[in-house]
Amino acid sequence: MLRRLHLFPAGIACALHAALLLPALSGAGAASAAPALAPVEARVPFAPSPFNGSDGARHLAYELHISNFYGDTGALAPQGLEVRADTSASPLLQLDAAALSAWARPAAAEGAPLSIAAGKRLTLFIWLSLPADAPLPHVLSHHIDFTTDKGATVSLDGAAVTVAAQSPPQLGPPLKGGRWLAHEGPGAAQSHHWGSLVAVNGALTIPQRFALDLVGVDAQGRAVHAAPERLQHTRHQDWVGYAAPVIAVAHGVVRDARDGEPEHAPLTAQPEPTSLTAAGLFGNYVVLEIAPGVFASYAHLRKGSIKVRLGQTVQRGQALAELGQSGNSAAPHLHFQLSNSVHFEGSEGIPYVFDRFQYFGPESEAQLFGQGPAWNSPSPQPRRQQLPLNDVVIGF
Repeated sequence: MLRRLHLFPAGIACALHAALLLPALSGAGAASAAPALAPVEARVPFAPSPFNGSDGARHLAYELHISNFYGDTGALAPQGLEVRADTSASPLLQLDAAALSAWARPAAAEGAPLSIAAGKRLTLFIWLSLPADAPLPHVLSHHIDFTTDKGATVSLDGAAVTVAAQSPPQLGPPLKGGRWLAHEGPGAAQSHHWGSLVAVNGALTIPQRFALDLVGVDAQGRAVHAAPERLQHTRHQDWVGYAAPVIAVAHGVVRDARDGEPEHAPLTAQPEPTSLTAAGLFGNYVVLEIAPGVFASYAHLRKGSIKVRLGQTVQRGQALAELGQSGNSAAPHLHFQLSNSVHFEGSEGIPYVFDRFQYFGPESEAQLFGQGPAWNSPSPQPRRQQLPLNDVVIGF
């Protein structure tokens, strides 16, 4: 969803805790001590599966949740991260403390080191890039050294996860023609898509992990036909993608839909969502089941434009609705995602690829509104079986 644009207890437990914080001593004495084990819980709640991105690389994207479990541990400061594959001693990914901060939620204050307070949890967003023809890892493990408030070092070594080896669904276009900025897309850990964890009824998931906000652009990369100083006074019709035909990405069945929700004026303040559900976020929407347990969601559709009904079978390329600005949306665009449940809450976002599209290169938010250096449209490159990454212009 395009929520904003640039403007836009004692006793045994204590003894165990102390043991975890002290170096493990061998018969040879403290000089050959192994690193102390970090008193944390670490896990990957949703296993990654591979996909090819528009940068030509093969990617794995997932989250590592780290809880500083004991209340009296004090803060733990991660000093970096290594992700290792199978039995290899060479890491697939190595980040120092400063680089790791850009891939963490909650983020550290500007200029401050990353830290996990006692009793708190940190989520690290892991983005692995491999050559497209590289063998796929089977098991990923993680190593992190932490410094304590007293200057000691404790280590996490493990948190293994098995890579899900299934191929991503291959989809047709969700829109009929045109050029589109794939905004807040995969690879942007601080975006409101991948970066939004949804906690509902005992489940903590990321429904929008691989979501795209598709914003229509013209040949100059502009999203709206208005001078920058007039952006707060535009109409829906001023926006390039408004009312564009939204179509089925595959054969499927309509499992949920809603129409009749009002549209907001572009770039105006909106109330907080009433709930972290499709009803509270999506406005007018359609959800298709395109394979068993695979659901395609289209959100922020134009009021009165829904052309399908609940339970209806649709064919790839069939018209579903028109692009609009209903629900939690700051400007006209199509929010598109794939997930493993018909419901937004409790679902996990899954990767996918489009079987073909044209690639025009990156574009910034400022350029989208005619600000900063002009966007020069390069010659389009044909792409097959890739997922557009964050802030690139594509064509269908």
